[in-house]
Order: sequence, then structure tokens, then C-alpha cells
Amino acid sequence: MRYLPIDASLFIHNRENFSQHLKPCSLAIFNSNDIMPTNADGTMAFRQNNDLFYLSGIDQEESILLLFPDAKDTRHQEILFVRETNDHILTWEGYKLTKDEARAISGIQTIYWTSEFKQVLQTLMPEAEHVYLNSNEHLRAVVEVETRDARFLKWIKETYPLHQYQRSTPIMHLLRAIKSETEIALIRQACSITEKTFRRLLQFVKPGVMEYEIEAEIYHEFLRHRSRGPAYSSIIASGANACILHYVDNNRECKDGDVLLLDFGAEYANYASDLTRSIPVNGTFTKRQKEVYNAVLQVMKTAKNMLVPGNTLDQYHAFVGTVMQHELVKLGLLNDSDVKNQDPEKPLYKKYFMHGTSHFLGLDVHDVGNKYRPFEAGMVFTCEPGIYIREEGLGIRLENDILITSNGAVDLMENIPLEADDIERLMKG
Repeated sequence: MRYLPIDASLFIHNRENFSQHLKPCSLAIFNSNDIMPTNADGTMAFRQNNDLFYLSGIDQEESILLLFPDAKDTRHQEILFVRETNDHILTWEGYKLTKDEARAISGIQTIYWTSEFKQVLQTLMPEAEHVYLNSNEHLRAVVEVETRDARFLKWIKETYPLHQYQRSTPIMHLLRAIKSETEIALIRQACSITEKTFRRLLQFVKPGVMEYEIEAEIYHEFLRHRSRGPAYSSIIASGANACILHYVDNNRECKDGDVLLLDFGAEYANYASDLTRSIPVNGTFTKRQKEVYNAVLQVMKTAKNMLVPGNTLDQYHAFVGTVMQHELVKLGLLNDSDVKNQDPEKPLYKKYFMHGTSHFLGLDVHDVGNKYRPFEAGMVFTCEPGIYIREEGLGIRLENDILITSNGAVDLMENIPLEADDIERLMKG
């Protein structure tokens, strides 16, 4: 892996927390992700299953984690299965983990080869009453391919039909929402790489540059700082493209007078960062552009102060909506009379601000977590208000990553230029 080693204590602690939520005589199994095909003999880059990584630190394909806290043989309370290597694999694919290396990364003492999994499982299932299985239960997920977890679920239920099967997902969503100090440090590192990249872009962007050239600069800076690459598809949206929320074509020329919306974030050690900035292509905002920019910034500053323990996403989003409504009236995009007579179920501000203000951030850019759970210290959220005016071909969004603490919100991107005057000054420098 490109990233520096992570202390195994993180994964040991995560497994201890997970095991405390299991029913008595329970066995839990986590599979690595598949290597996905493209065409012919091509494959996509491997990306580990986040839950397996969270509990083991293993970042290699064909890995399996088995947790059985009540196993009669204490050696089988935690078992890690990793892919056995040979000279052929070494020659054609490269180096794979040894058992000792897997042990050092994960803190798990009992290591088997993946090929031994079914045999070992057969010896343990008679002791187990409950089996916890994993699946991708995310509100935004649209899964049309059969995953390794899905295939395994079919196989184990057919092979061992009389056990009681449980879901690991609710436990993982509960635990992963609260970040440890080690996790926060990894997210900070991802944010630091993103900062270096943004400062690079402020010197690079000018009229005539292509959106994909800017994307290339992002990749360059990410990779040279030990990042695997972007935590999500980068949005490089100039002019009217900024009004397309998930614009990723990145193929237009940036023109004099445009505002360029940049939504990108480095991944580091599988942890995501998520930044959005809107900058003038020629280095200077027009009066109108700056008015809209400062309106978004005001909403962002107000919203950040609401990311405190005890609040909820629904309460938070409702409050941010009223703040945005006020700013849109000031900009002349809404009027007080229409606002007073609006349908509360269809607020008028959503014409110009149609997405949520915040989402969980962690191993996923849209990380797992329960939207009804009150905010707690250790949670990390984005804060990303925006105003999109199609009639003016202008879209502005600003976004930082915020850590909730018992003493209030901590901006993990506080060092990344944000004020309009600072953006202009740095682009001219």
C-alpha cells in the first residue's frame, strides 16, 4: 500500500467493540470485495470492503475475517484468512501478504490461507447458534451486480440452513459513525493532501484551460502524497456545468468570466476527504458572483455552528433551509411575499438549493450512519451549502469536513482558503 502503516491497535479496538454487540454463541464473517472485470482480461483497481478493513486493516483481495468470541478454542475467537501466494502469482501479479505480515497489520494471531476457509468453518459451525453476515445496506446504494458477500450469503444458508442468521450492518453503522483519534488523524491527512492540491490549482486555473487538465493536476498531486487517488469522481464544472450536481464529464474549456466549481477530495488509507470550492477562472469574481459566493459562505458559517452534539440531521437541515431562504431573498431570487405563502412541504429555496447540507464522512465519502441518531462527539460530517442559478449559468458550492466534539465543531479544512478575497489574492500571486 502507498500509505504509511497503521497501528494495529485501531483494528484490535474495533473488533472488541464489534464483538460486544453480538448475541451469545455468535460467529461473524466478513468478506473482501471482488476484483471487478472491465472487458476481455481487464480488471478495475481493487478497493477493499470497508467493513473488513475497519475490523482488520487488511487491504488485499480474497481475504476473510471470522470473529467467534465464544469459541471454545480461544485460538478461533479471531481468525483471518488471506490469499496464499506462489511464484506464479508473484511473477504476474506481485507480492501478497505473508501470515506474519497479516498478523502484524491486524493484530490477529490465528492466520489461515483462504483456501482453508470452508474446512475451518465446518469445525466451528456446530458451536455457533447465530451467524452474522454483511451486506451493503446504504440509503444511496444501487447494487446491480452480485457481490462476494451476496454469493457467500447464498452458499452458507444453503450449506447450514438451520442456524439463526443476523445482520452485521446495524452494528457497523453504529460503530463506524464515531471516529477514533487514529481515524481522525487519517482523515486529517486526506484533508492535508486535498489542501496541497487546491493550492496547486489556484496557480494553474486560467481562461482557456480544459476541465480535464485540471483533473489531471488533481491526480498528480494526490498520487505524489501517498494517496491512491480521489475518494470519489472529481467534479470540475465551469460555467453552467456547475448547476449539474454530479457533473463528471470534465470536458469543457474554462472561459474568461466563468466561475469554476471544484468538488474533489483525496483518499488516504481508505479514508475520504471531501472539498468543494468555487473560484473565478480569470482570478476575479464579478460583483454578482461575489454576492452569491458570500451568501453561500454565510450559510456555511452558520451551518457549521449547528454541527454540535444533540442536534439531528433533520433539525439541522430544516434550520439551514431557513438561513438559505433569507440569503436567497437578499439576492433577489425569492421574495418575502412568496415565501410567506409557500407550501411548507415544498419550500421555494429548493429551486436554488436542492441537496442536503451534510452527510457522514469516513471510509466512504457518503459514510454509513443512522440519519435519526443525534449528533455525537467523534462524528465527521461535510458541510456543503450551494446556490445554483441556471438562468445565470452560475453555480456556487462551498464544502469543508467538520468533526463534532464536546466543545463544538472543529473544521478539519480550516487551513484551506475559503474567503473570496483570499481566493482572488492567491490566484493573482
